[in-house]
Amino acid sequence: MFALSFTSRSQDDLEFLRANPALSKRRKAVESAIGKLQTNPRYPGLNTHKFGGMIGPNGEEVFEAYAENNTPGAYRIFWVYGPGKNTITIIAITPHP
Repeated sequence: MFALSFTSRSQDDLEFLRANPALSKRRKAVESAIGKLQTNPRYPGLNTHKFGGMIGPNGEEVFEAYAENNTPGAYRIFWVYGPGKNTITIIAITPHP
């Protein structure tokens, strides 16, 4: 089990989903994916992989996990390992372009 940390951006992204009733289905998918990420970052449904277009706050490798798949504008969770042992920092929660 990993401890979760959120950047201010990812907190804002999650609050946006929570505040918008029209996005409740997406919010549930994101919250479910965050729970799976906390338990097992390699959970098959997350399709976790390194994301080359971004560098973490301290130069870490950034990973992308799927909250949704095969959906227009499907949400993705971008995260890094750290800053401490057994910690995952979620840096952004965004729709796929």
